[in-house]
Amino acid sequence: MSGQSLTDRITAAQHSVTGSAVSKTVCKATTHEIMGPKKKHLDYLIQCTNEMNVNIPQLADSLFERTTNSSWVVVFKSLITTHHLMVYGNERFIQYLASRNTLFNLSNFLDKSGLQGYDMSTFIRRYSRYLNEKAVSYRQVAFDFTKVKRGADGVMRTMNTEKLLKTVPIIQNQMDALLDFNVNSNELTNGVINAAFMLLFKDAIRLFAAYNEGIINLLEKYFDMKKNQCKEGLDIYKKFLTRMTRISEFLKVAEQVGIDRGDIPDLSQAPSSLLDALEQHLASLEGKKIKDSTAASRATTLSNAVSSLASTGLSLTKVDEREKQAALEEEQARLKALKEQRLKELAKKPHTSLTTAASPVSTSAGGIMTAPAIDIFSTPSSSNSTSKLPNDLLDLQQPTFHPSVHPMSTASQVASTWGGFTPSPVAQPHPSAGLNVDFESVFGNKSTNVIVDSGGGLLKPTVASQNQNLPVAKLPPSKLVSDDLDSSLANLVGNLGIGNGTTKNDVNWSQPGEKKLTGGSNWQPKVAPTTAWNAATMIQFM
Repeated sequence: MSGQSLTDRITAAQHSVTGSAVSKTVCKATTHEIMGPKKKHLDYLIQCTNEMNVNIPQLADSLFERTTNSSWVVVFKSLITTHHLMVYGNERFIQYLASRNTLFNLSNFLDKSGLQGYDMSTFIRRYSRYLNEKAVSYRQVAFDFTKVKRGADGVMRTMNTEKLLKTVPIIQNQMDALLDFNVNSNELTNGVINAAFMLLFKDAIRLFAAYNEGIINLLEKYFDMKKNQCKEGLDIYKKFLTRMTRISEFLKVAEQVGIDRGDIPDLSQAPSSLLDALEQHLASLEGKKIKDSTAASRATTLSNAVSSLASTGLSLTKVDEREKQAALEEEQARLKALKEQRLKELAKKPHTSLTTAASPVSTSAGGIMTAPAIDIFSTPSSSNSTSKLPNDLLDLQQPTFHPSVHPMSTASQVASTWGGFTPSPVAQPHPSAGLNVDFESVFGNKSTNVIVDSGGGLLKPTVASQNQNLPVAKLPPSKLVSDDLDSSLANLVGNLGIGNGTTKNDVNWSQPGEKKLTGGSNWQPKVAPTTAWNAATMIQFM
């Protein structure tokens, strides 16, 4: 039964397919190998209990399912894993176990596969009973005795009398379940039961430390209690003496199996005279005849007993502190090993870190421009600004404007319908090689002519030519006034005779090449291909 079985590999593969990493790790921690659960698997499950997105009930159910296996190895390792999570995992895990009505129902478990199975089945039944009692104790007091604060201001030392008399018996029951494991040194023959014993050993030290502090608090309050309370307190103290003897035997077994002597506390028993003093005080409350004892002798006896128990508690605390320090050093050593391993891996790889000279900004292969940045706040020199003013500011590469001139056929299509018109296509301007800047026209020395394009009625400014710079009085009657659009229209209307009772049918077309139409709504004068005439014609129909 050494090594992982075929069943273990198939089960782990099934959980890998379903994507359940928690269930897979539970199967890895509870294989058929006769050894304790591996630390890496336990650490992973502990981390899972600290993650809020991990389903704690699902994790617990996975462990409970593994305890239904017929192999004692799988069942024992499932109990060990559960115990490990109860001690070192997040408190949410033990809270969930305490909320369940039943945990492990292994009181009748028996592995008949071999002689070792018979022997280990006995310890499985005892171990499961202790884990059940640990969960029940948490349910009753809402905290774990192995994790409570200890010392003069600890939980058990500051508890009132009524609560103390109810809490100490709960510790006693849990201590009894732990000591009932009752293993000898010659029975610790494999890694599975050894792992369980180590967890029980650590629980025993911490649990007895809380138990011891509860007894100290009880003794300090004993002589101020009522008769019924004193009776309960005396019974608790007698049971405590019995369990102190049993815990001493348990620690001897731990010493025999190789646990360091410094990790085993020294238990100092209270003097026997204390028990006599407690019994006499109870008898006096019941009205029985007792030996005469002074208050001073009684106080001295109590003080000696409390000192002995306090020294025991101090020894237990030192052992616990040593364990914590050892765990811290182990974690630091592991982190150091991981750091060294990482440094070795980086040393084997080629140096690929980018320097300033070979940064992506300066690499031409990356296609990133490396031109120096332009300082937009810098002040240019006066010579450069003066010489480059026309070129930088006014040398804009844009097309010049030309008047649209259409033939007679195009003008005929403009007024094809009475209710509207279809704009004729405008000739595309030709881009010039460069813009000839005329400063006199820009700054008002020359007049500009504004015309109406027949293609859509858009105003387009153009630079006036030399023949357009004549006075208005010298222009021919048939020409438009270039400086005023309203005057041009009025002059045109006056020449045509429109507006004095003349209609379209009565117009006398006397110019050569013109044709008079005497009827119908569609009339088309033969218009000379000039821009001004086209504009006037279009405005008449608008």
